[in-house]
Amino acid sequence: LCPRLCPPPGASKWDVREKVWDYLEASGLADFPRPVHRRIPNFKGSRQACCSIKELDVFDRAREIKVDPDKPLEGVRLAALQARKTLLVPTPRLRTGLFNRIVPPSGATKEILQICATSQGIKEYSVPVGLDGKARVDLVVVGSVAVSEKGWRIGKGEGYADMEYAMMVSMGAVQADTPVITIVHDCQVVDIAEELLDDHDLTVDYILTPTRTIKTNCKRPKPQGIIWHKVSYEMLEKIPILKSLRYREKQAGKEVALQDEHSDLTNANTPAVLNEKAKAENTRPQAAMGSAQIGQHYVESDSLSPRLEGSGMITTVYVGNIPPSVRVSELKCALREFRATPLRLNWQGAQHRAFLDYKDKATAESAVSSLKGLSLGGNTLRVELAKNQRNKG
Repeated sequence: LCPRLCPPPGASKWDVREKVWDYLEASGLADFPRPVHRRIPNFKGSRQACCSIKELDVFDRAREIKVDPDKPLEGVRLAALQARKTLLVPTPRLRTGLFNRIVPPSGATKEILQICATSQGIKEYSVPVGLDGKARVDLVVVGSVAVSEKGWRIGKGEGYADMEYAMMVSMGAVQADTPVITIVHDCQVVDIAEELLDDHDLTVDYILTPTRTIKTNCKRPKPQGIIWHKVSYEMLEKIPILKSLRYREKQAGKEVALQDEHSDLTNANTPAVLNEKAKAENTRPQAAMGSAQIGQHYVESDSLSPRLEGSGMITTVYVGNIPPSVRVSELKCALREFRATPLRLNWQGAQHRAFLDYKDKATAESAVSSLKGLSLGGNTLRVELAKNQRNKG
């Protein structure tokens, strides 16, 4: 057994991380990829720790399991696939959505399943799960840098595991009693001062090490959803699906002011104001916009912008998979919310699509990035540069 690491009184989260990373490297316990600093560390004996999950009733009962993509959790991903459970893995840094579902080929051998459990296999054998994917996660498995026997966890400091869990709560994918497990080396089980914990920090119910299974009986509540006033615009830009969740919650009337705007938006620009604005747009033309609507076909251009014709630079974005129930005002409201208002909107609701014209390719690509993962009316929209760019010159 390794000696118990004891962070000094007053140690910060970062002090605890450094102590664990340094010890794993110095003791020869660290495993590929190295160095383990600034990572969820892999360690010698991780596969043995992972295998013990098969002895837990919560694993046996689970049908759908979310496992982080970290190297030390590879054995859990393999165990889930071998037990024919639905395996969900978060997309790296949440850049392209929330989950990928790992789908092994029909009749996959043990060797193929082992590949599916690796980072390369996650890329090759996965399909994305959108906000409308109706995920129902029965068990959550996360990596940790340090964890206490009380179930208090410290990650690598980027907040992705905490954010993933909060997003799953917002999606209805996890419940308050959904068990959370972490896999660590024995030396990563340390005393953590409660004052280091914040209300967005995820706690764990089971700790699996190469030598022990610890049931924490943690009473500290898990995050109840996304704490928007702790989310920055920078994080919103990095995680496109976060924008969709925020838009969805805003439409439901929830308080979604961000860290950067909390003081400004508490008293103004509430969801109710936005909703009233959207309703008004359905019943009257906007003063600064020229618009024409015939049945399901609708074209709107911004009369304050330079003329579209003759610029030679206009780039069109295609928006597809629009449900029949969605109205043009809802798309317009979303475009404003995501700071992706086009020069011209060509709405073709009967064909479940719309075309958005932007002043140049860079602006169009930025809009595609901003709108990626957007869900309206229960559908995740398909957003991409239009295949046929009309000659605007």
